[in-house]
Amino acid sequence: MMKKHLKNLVILHILSTFLLGELNIYTHRHYESDKILFKSFTNQTGIKINVIKGSADQLIQRLKSEGKNSPADVLISVDAGRLVRAKTLGLLQPVFSDALDQNVPKLMRDSENYWFGLSVRARVIVYAKDRIEEKELSTYEDLADPKWKGRLVIRSSNNIYNQSLLASIIEHNGKRKATKWARSVKRNMARKPRGNDRDQARAVANGVADLAVINTYYLGLLANSLKKEDREVASKLKVFFPNQDNRGAHINVSGAGLTASSKNKKEAIMFLEYLTKLENQKIFAESNFEYPLEYQNADSEIFLEWGSFKADKLDLSILGKNNLEAVKVFDIVGWE
Repeated sequence: MMKKHLKNLVILHILSTFLLGELNIYTHRHYESDKILFKSFTNQTGIKINVIKGSADQLIQRLKSEGKNSPADVLISVDAGRLVRAKTLGLLQPVFSDALDQNVPKLMRDSENYWFGLSVRARVIVYAKDRIEEKELSTYEDLADPKWKGRLVIRSSNNIYNQSLLASIIEHNGKRKATKWARSVKRNMARKPRGNDRDQARAVANGVADLAVINTYYLGLLANSLKKEDREVASKLKVFFPNQDNRGAHINVSGAGLTASSKNKKEAIMFLEYLTKLENQKIFAESNFEYPLEYQNADSEIFLEWGSFKADKLDLSILGKNNLEAVKVFDIVGWE
């Protein structure tokens, strides 16, 4: 009798897995938080997750070339601009979910429900505590001031985070002023752009420059690194949120959309809803130091250390709309 019972349990497990199926995730993200969330989703639902990684552009091109035969169910990107591009190319389909409407603030999702934010990044100024006083800092626009000549480091123009920052500046100030800004910022650089955001932080800590523009979560990763030298870098730097007296600091999202080709739509929507639940949002914050979607309520120790901030309320779809103009401006001014 016991053997028969165990056999039935095994059959039920196999049938359950078969019926629930699998999800194929195309993702640009490469973080421990995602591994944790993917595993817990599978444990709770029985739905197996297959992960295909690549750059956002590579994954979008792959979806485009695969067309309706693509096995992908969900596309995850680290920038709203890329999600806008995927929508424009017809690679995503809208999702209508009360849970997603409730979990994801309007600012953090597509107005037609083609993509949804999963986590928030603030692109800020970090500065050397021993060489700069906070009162010297004010806005992104102020980074063009000659007083910063030879004192600033920032990533290359092909970095999507910088493209989206410039896209927001174009929207707020117009292309002419944005071009003037980019040209002046280039003149103020302490070195030619190279490396990722953590490399910019290291350059400031090592005295190559006095301030850098980075996403906050990179500083969180340094501060909580297993490497002593990384923690020392973080200890020498402080976060400053620009434009607090006007529009607010520039933010962006990691986000996801249901692919137009999805063969597992129901399961994919369950997955998106799962990632945006409050308890799972904490994983993004605690493991990768990204802000949760409700960033104003972030209460992890490192967020409290950085302090509360006002965010730019710009519709994030505009970052995608203005992306091509931003790239053109970078080319015009010779920002490498």
